[in-house]
Amino acid sequence: MVKEEFSALTLTEKVKVLYLHGSFVVGIRYYSYKVNLYLLRKDFIEVFYNHKLDQIERVDFLERNHTRMKFYLDQIKIA
Repeated sequence: MVKEEFSALTLTEKVKVLYLHGSFVVGIRYYSYKVNLYLLRKDFIEVFYNHKLDQIERVDFLERNHTRMKFYLDQIKIA
């Protein structure tokens, strides 16, 4: 599955693909979210969970040069 195909999936379908085929890397707190970072093949994908609403609000690709990457790098080493 390529990025375009994954992006076209529903939120529920994206979560299912990640849990079946992705690897959990690390979780961080980001504003009002708990954000879990997954590795799906060679792509990093973030899952934004709003604990106050008890729901996943967003599942998006994270580019390796995005400024949020520094929050993950503080906790682990990503090659």
